[in-house]
Amino acid sequence: MDINHWQQRLAELCEAHKVPGASLAILVDGEIHECATGVLHRGTGVEATTDALFQIGSITKLYTATLIMQLVAEGALDLDAPVVTVLPEFAVADPVATKTVTPRHLLTHTSGIDGDFFRNTGRGDDCVAAYVAACADLGQNHPPGVTMSYCNSGFTVLGRIIEVLTGQVWDDALRERLLDPLGAHDTMTLAEDVLRFRSALGHLGEPGDEPVPAPVWGLARSAGPAGTINATAADVVRFAKLHLDGGRTADGTVILPAEQVAAMHRPLVQLPASQAHRMCWGLGWIVYDWPGGPVIGHDGATVGQKAFLRVVPGAGLAAALLTNGGVPAEVSQRLFTELLAEHAGVVVPDFAPPAEPPVVDVSRYVGSYVREGYDVEVTERDGVLNLRGESIGELAEINAVTNAVLVPVEEGLFAARRNKHEPWVPVVFYTLPDGSPYLHFSMRAAPKS
Repeated sequence: MDINHWQQRLAELCEAHKVPGASLAILVDGEIHECATGVLHRGTGVEATTDALFQIGSITKLYTATLIMQLVAEGALDLDAPVVTVLPEFAVADPVATKTVTPRHLLTHTSGIDGDFFRNTGRGDDCVAAYVAACADLGQNHPPGVTMSYCNSGFTVLGRIIEVLTGQVWDDALRERLLDPLGAHDTMTLAEDVLRFRSALGHLGEPGDEPVPAPVWGLARSAGPAGTINATAADVVRFAKLHLDGGRTADGTVILPAEQVAAMHRPLVQLPASQAHRMCWGLGWIVYDWPGGPVIGHDGATVGQKAFLRVVPGAGLAAALLTNGGVPAEVSQRLFTELLAEHAGVVVPDFAPPAEPPVVDVSRYVGSYVREGYDVEVTERDGVLNLRGESIGELAEINAVTNAVLVPVEEGLFAARRNKHEPWVPVVFYTLPDGSPYLHFSMRAAPKS
């Protein structure tokens, strides 16, 4: 492992894609290598170093999923029993979903519950419980189990299950049951603890423009089990190593039985855009069906920060990239393409429309697609589809309106991007088993209204 080479590539790619600062950790042959580049905050100019903490966003869900699987291994939780058997107070707007949603639905993002509900329920130790109580009015994007729609809300519910079954707040259960045994001492969940470290601030701006410091630092504490971990890249890789080593720490302590680790990595739910992403969902983990793989991983995003984790179990390789603005998806795509090819023999696919897009009947896709918290309007002009997406909930003031041209890949599958500085992403038009038309965009399902 020539870490100087990856230090140079990280710096080059971050400069090319206007990423203010980044930290990279790579696990090869059992050893962790680290490098960093840029600044943590463009307003202060503080240097990004390998001991700096970044917000890892939804990679946090892997930690929560691991805690859930510990409880399953202990016999305290049944993944297929309704959530209400553990949380009698749990309720959403749909009475059928209230009675039937299970922890397995939540781990695999198949509950159908509105997933982008970011209610701030305060800073107290009761914030997760208060959040679950506030879910009573949440609607359904789809019936439980019929398709996949990314659900942040479900992981906060899982966090509450952890609290009830352990008798600890989620932050303490995470520390005692996972972080301390791992030796992940540079991983924090609370802002007041992050203050003891060098830490990154997110940066915002249109892709291609110079990013500016974000006006908000992070997410509310109530989002903890879904996305509030701050960590060094090396600590994220230490967590990944636990899964590579069958749930055992370096001293042989079993944190999670090997059979539960294997169950988490098994592909269970295929995405509507699986032919584009070549990915499925396991219990918490994303499973990528890439040549030379399989690969497991997860991404995370908060206010102007994005994080990326890729793990190749067959090669014993793990890599974590943490960033604070710009167009980090392009950095991760190029960096992981090179890194996984060189050290694991894995080919990372690059999704893009064909040079000569096929002719498809675009009129059938025109319309409004509305899910809780987000509106999508698909229009047609001169035979070309355009997508406009807008947040309508708590994230409306932070998330920019998305305007993108949809380029046909095949019937029902389109490639979209806001401008040339961003990578292409899949947009899928499909129907549920009952014939209901849906759009799948940004891993969320939205019914046609």
